[in-house]
Amino acid sequence: MLNIFKTDSSGALIELEDFEPGAWIDLVSPTDEELHRVTEGLDIPLAFLRGPLDAEEKSRIDVEDDLTHVIVDIPIIERVGGERGYDTIPLGMLLHRDYFITTCLQPNPILGEFERGTVRSFATFKKTRFLLQILLQVSTFYLRYLGRIDRETDKIERGLRQSMKNEELFDLLTLAKALVYFSTSLRSNDAVLQKLMRTPAIKKYEEDEELLEDVIVETRQAIEMAEVYSSILSGMMDAFASIISNNLNMVMKFLASITIILSFPLMVASLYGMNVPLPFQEDPNALIFVLLISLALSTTAALIFWRKNYL
Repeated sequence: MLNIFKTDSSGALIELEDFEPGAWIDLVSPTDEELHRVTEGLDIPLAFLRGPLDAEEKSRIDVEDDLTHVIVDIPIIERVGGERGYDTIPLGMLLHRDYFITTCLQPNPILGEFERGTVRSFATFKKTRFLLQILLQVSTFYLRYLGRIDRETDKIERGLRQSMKNEELFDLLTLAKALVYFSTSLRSNDAVLQKLMRTPAIKKYEEDEELLEDVIVETRQAIEMAEVYSSILSGMMDAFASIISNNLNMVMKFLASITIILSFPLMVASLYGMNVPLPFQEDPNALIFVLLISLALSTTAALIFWRKNYL
């Protein structure tokens, strides 16, 4: 999909049919025809546009002539089998002398914030500021998703306290994997930001320097949060694996105690069902005696198990 946007004099974002200087060209899972239209129309190497379409592409900065290509990893939410999961994908941003070009594998809410006009002081022709604003949104979404992961962890934790199944542990494993992805991607993005500060090819005004510092602060805060949550989650998985095993042992102990308690009436009934002379067999109240003996034995066993916390 190829979309062309441009902010007008009032700051409103309008969609264009053809390329105009100062426009933002947004490529989302583009076709070969759309890629060739951009490369031929703007004289851009095709490799610059194809790079971010590889899910394994690493964060980096490339400078060639008057083109500056920045690739960072952005967080996404994906649905797998009805379950929500977290992952990261590359986002490419190409600074052309007249255009700002973004390339991504799929639609994402980060660029959607700009398309909906929710980002203030946004102009497509201010390419450096646009780049930094996108990077700030990337860090913001990392922090937002990390907060969601933390809340989901708390919810799973409450369920694990009484659980004897492995589903909750699998959910924690999914979140732990997401935190590893986030932490790795954030560190790569931080390296890109450090290089961005030293790259003379990108002109930065005083207000851009302040915005870049904000981006770095947000990114490092996200790195710290991801590392802390990952450490907590790792400890929780080890602890709750033991808790699940302990819960199962407690259930087995309870069932074994009930089995022993119920075995006394069965034992007495079995003895009095034998075809041999037995005490009180001629007594008309023999059944009551048998029931009382069974009840006394079962009650005694139940009290013993209760005092030992087996019940």
